[in-house]
Amino acid sequence: MRVDLFDFDLPETSIALRPVEPRDAARMLVVRPDAVLEDRVVRDLPGLLQPGDVLVLNDTKVIPSRLYGLRVREETAARVEIMLHKREGADRWRAFARPAKKLTIGDRIRFGDDSESTVCELVRLDAEVVEKGEGGDVALRFSFSGAFLDEAIARLGELPLPPYIAGKRPTDDKDLNDYQTVYAKDEGAVAAPTAGLHFTEDLFRRLDERGITRQFVTLHVGAGTFLPVKADDTNEHRMHAEWGSVSTETAQALNEARARGGRIVAVGTTSLRLLESAAQDDGTIAPFSGDTAIFITPGYRFKAVDVLMTNFHLPRSTLFMLVSAFAGLDCMRTAYAHAVEAGYRFYSYGDASLLFRR
Repeated sequence: MRVDLFDFDLPETSIALRPVEPRDAARMLVVRPDAVLEDRVVRDLPGLLQPGDVLVLNDTKVIPSRLYGLRVREETAARVEIMLHKREGADRWRAFARPAKKLTIGDRIRFGDDSESTVCELVRLDAEVVEKGEGGDVALRFSFSGAFLDEAIARLGELPLPPYIAGKRPTDDKDLNDYQTVYAKDEGAVAAPTAGLHFTEDLFRRLDERGITRQFVTLHVGAGTFLPVKADDTNEHRMHAEWGSVSTETAQALNEARARGGRIVAVGTTSLRLLESAAQDDGTIAPFSGDTAIFITPGYRFKAVDVLMTNFHLPRSTLFMLVSAFAGLDCMRTAYAHAVEAGYRFYSYGDASLLFRR
């Protein structure tokens, strides 16, 4: 499909730079088939679902994955910014480098204290460029591995707010809490599963009282989620792979819920993409562990997910393509035009939508 079909006008003033408080006070646009729209708030969610429905939430935890370092090559040095996006081993990460043109295979990058005479090696972290790809993508092998590397990244890294927020204000201590879900558990994401940011313990309590259960999956969201689609046709776009897991127990619970007539409600496009990657042709959800690069555009036949809760997405993005596949392109164009006109807040810290599948 032509990528320009997924374009729309979005005022700069629609971009949310901070979340609302409390989290479940955010607005939520309910979108039913044939563009039947209803303005609600997130705390209304229990009444919009049915007893027996199951929420599926992504319990990944964001790590401080933006690193600033010094490329060292013989007698020359250059400063570079590294955005980790996918772990490939105990001591190896894929990353986006900026400016990538300053790096070649074999270069060494030093993060932290760049003094050669430092007494404690733990105040710095070194990496070697072992591979270069397209679009600034590089593979790095670090001087530490496993838990020691995790510690070094946590100490030296910066929380990776999306560029449309980070370009307008600096990251601060408030973001350390705001940019994590209340149920974040499994470290490895470099971007938050933002639909989950709206949930509070009180909202979970009210969902429990309504008879709506929840299950957790893990998809480590990569920085590729921020990349624009530069191709003119969706067939020419390549998705970056992300690692995910659906446990045997979760798959069984979801299949049993559907057999009883319950609906699968994906909280976020990350949960949806993982469930659809794990689903069989008959809709049965199988245990899953591995990479997924699933790219969902209109024409895709959904196998697992009945309802999607998600935030409002960028024009021409893979995420707007996904919601258009789920609810219909014309429907979503109508819904987004209403959202802009009604003052909904867009992107990671913005408001939510609740989409019922066509």
